[in-house]
Amino acid sequence: MKSSTPPATPSTPQEPGHSYLDVYSPAQIARQVRDTGVAKAHLGVLPTLTLGLLAGAFIGLGAAFYLVVVTGAMLGFGPERLLGGVAFSLGLVLVVVAGAELFTGNNLIVMAWVSRRVTLGKLLRNWTLVYLANLVGAVATAYLVHASGVLEMDAGRVARTAVGVADAKVALPWTQALVRGVLCNALVCLAVWLCTAAGSVEGKVLAVVFPVSAFVALGFEHSVANMFLIPLGMFSGASSITPADFLGNLLPVTLGNIIGGSGLVALIYWAVYLRGVK
Repeated sequence: MKSSTPPATPSTPQEPGHSYLDVYSPAQIARQVRDTGVAKAHLGVLPTLTLGLLAGAFIGLGAAFYLVVVTGAMLGFGPERLLGGVAFSLGLVLVVVAGAELFTGNNLIVMAWVSRRVTLGKLLRNWTLVYLANLVGAVATAYLVHASGVLEMDAGRVARTAVGVADAKVALPWTQALVRGVLCNALVCLAVWLCTAAGSVEGKVLAVVFPVSAFVALGFEHSVANMFLIPLGMFSGASSITPADFLGNLLPVTLGNIIGGSGLVALIYWAVYLRGVK
């Protein structure tokens, strides 16, 4: 027996404010990001730490994938970096689809703060817990990847790639690390912003891949990725890198990430779409 319910058409809304084309408008995205920031800021300590650990591990797995893919690729400078960026996108795909708390993405909570939906204390509490959990998750994943022996693939060339990446990161001048951090998290937060527009898994994946591939190909600096890549290089034989070198990279990159995500994305979109909105 045929159903009497007519099939959905492009003019049939799937939910309030959400079109058949599965895309939110920029103004709707701004409200969604603001409200998500409120929820994140009020999340309990244990869930926040647990999801932060997962995010550090997820970004680490994406970075490990990147190292294997670019080792011996010989595709030419640009294509090789693009391919590596696509592989690295795995990390943020896992964060946004599977669910996790990532410090760089949580810079968008600033929208909730400037909207007076959360206090500065709540904002800083979330950032502190998530940053520390991301650090533990990323370093632990680096150790596990090293202990697994997978870096010895291709006669140890993957390990040499890991060491080379770590050496290059700690050698960056402070100003360059800061600016690369700014540009990186502008792209990462735009990826999260675009993900909010999509209601399907496919849409979210596609929204992540291009901005993340861009920041990797362009050589920008992501603090949580560096929490994995630099320790992995240290575990793999980069004996010249000290803990002070590690922190010397993380400080400017983290500050840059905050400026890029909070200033260039969250504050600008708040000013355009949410300023004066109660």
